[in-house]
Amino acid sequence: MSEKKPFLVGATELGGPDLVIIAGPCVIESQEMTLEVARFLSDLCCEQKLGLIFKASYLKANRTAARSYRGPGLVKGLKILSLVKEEVGCPVLSDVHETHEVEPVSRVVDILQIPAFLCRQTALLEAAGATGKPVNIKKGQFLAPADMAHAAGKVEASGGSGVALTERGTFFGYHDLVVDMRSLIEMGTLGYPVIFDATHSVQKPGGLQGSSGGQRNLVRPLARAAVAVGVDGLFLE
Repeated sequence: MSEKKPFLVGATELGGPDLVIIAGPCVIESQEMTLEVARFLSDLCCEQKLGLIFKASYLKANRTAARSYRGPGLVKGLKILSLVKEEVGCPVLSDVHETHEVEPVSRVVDILQIPAFLCRQTALLEAAGATGKPVNIKKGQFLAPADMAHAAGKVEASGGSGVALTERGTFFGYHDLVVDMRSLIEMGTLGYPVIFDATHSVQKPGGLQGSSGGQRNLVRPLARAAVAVGVDGLFLE
C-alpha cells in the first residue's frame, strides 16, 4: 500500500498504523439488539486493541424483494444510532441512499457511507462531501479499482474531510461474486485508506430466490488474506 491520507472518525484514526474494525448488524432490528451488539463489539475490540466504528443501517433501499425487512426508518433509526454513541461511546457509520437523507444523517453519524450500487451517483457523492464529514465509498461490483479515484475526487472536491474506499467483491456471473485481491493493492495506490468488506464479498446476490445467500466459511480466510495485503480496516456485518 502506498502513502495514504489518514483521517479521524470520532477519536479513531482510519488509515493510520492500526487496523480498524467497521462492524455491526446490516440493518437496525431493534434498539435493544443494536445496543447489545455495539457493547459486545466495543468490549471485543478493546480487548484486542482494535479501533471500532459501529455500523448499522436505519433503512435499506436495495433489498432483493419487496417483502424484505428494510429497517426502522430515518427518524427512529438515527435516534438508536445516537444512543449507541452516547451509551457505548464508539463512532458510528450508516449508509445514505438519497440526497435528502444526507444532511440529517450527518448530524448523527461520524462517517457517511455510499453503497456500492450508488458509487457513481455524482449528486449523492457531492452531498456527502458537502457535509464536511468523512465518507466511506464502497466500490461497485461492476467497477474497476482505478475508477474509484473519480468517486473519491467528487467527495473531496465538495469538502469531505476524508475518504476511504471499500472492496466488496466483483460480479462473477449471475448470483456470484469473486474477490480480486489485486483490487486492494490497486485502490491502495490512489492514496486513500482501503477497507475490505469480508462479509459482502462472499455474498451470492439474489441467490436464495428473493434474498441473498453467501459462503460464510470463506469470511475468515479472505479477511486474513486482506490483512496480509495491508488493508486499513475490515468491514463485517
